[in-house]
This record gives sequence, structure tokens and C-alpha cells, in this order.
Amino acid sequence: MRGHGMHDMWPGAHPAVRGLRIAGLVVLGVIGAALFALVFGWLVMILWNWLMPAIFHLGEIGYWQAFGIVILAKLIFGGIGGARYGGRGHNPWKGRTWEGPHGRGRDDWRYYREFWETEGRNAFERFVQKKTGESGPGAESGTPGA
Repeated sequence: MRGHGMHDMWPGAHPAVRGLRIAGLVVLGVIGAALFALVFGWLVMILWNWLMPAIFHLGEIGYWQAFGIVILAKLIFGGIGGARYGGRGHNPWKGRTWEGPHGRGRDDWRYYREFWETEGRNAFERFVQKKTGESGPGAESGTPGA
């Protein structure tokens, strides 16, 4: 099996092109995170300056103070690393079983892509031949078993 079970995002792409795409995604991710931080800091500043002086008679704050409040709140209430559901290292799926719509376990999905790469095209071609080769009232209806 190619890639030892890893999901190939860009099948058939040259490794250099694949590397450039990954680097581009990293750059876009960093830009997106910075943009999110700017917008979120601005939103905190606007909300603080609208509510806190009127409710608690506190002074207005600037952008960097609002950004600092966001970081401080993350450190106090969210911790570092974003672990959820019972603390660091806790896996919410551990010990649970997931049965799919056909009674198949979650582990069977690792074969999904391989199945469609090998069996999908042949099955589709057989289906098209069956549909185009049939004649009669049920051929164009699109109903299964017709």
C-alpha cells in the first residue's frame, strides 16, 4: 500500500509540488491565525469599551490591552494546549465503540479509499453497462431493481 496508510491529499503530484502546496497551506494558516487574533482582539476592545465603563465604571482600553486580556483569559480559563474532556492526554473516544450505518466498526473505514480506488471504477462501469444495455419501461426510471 502506498504511503503506509497515510491519506494522500494530492495523488499523482510531484513531491516538490506537494511540498510547495504544504508550505503554502502553512503560510495561509499562519496568516489566518494572525487575522483571527487581530479581529478577536478588536472585538474584545469594542465590547469592553462599550460595556465595562457603563456597568462597572472602568476605564476604556486600547487594542493591545484587549489582546492581553484575551491571552490572560486563555491562560487562566483555557490552559495551554487546549486539552478538553478531562484534562491533558484524555481521549474522549477511548473505550467507546462506534457502529456505522451498516453495523461496521470505525476501523473498517481505513479500507474505504483503497476499495473505491480498486473496485469503484469497475462497479460503476458495470452499472452503466447494465443501465444503457437495458430496454423497457424501467430502464430510464432510475429506480433500483427496475
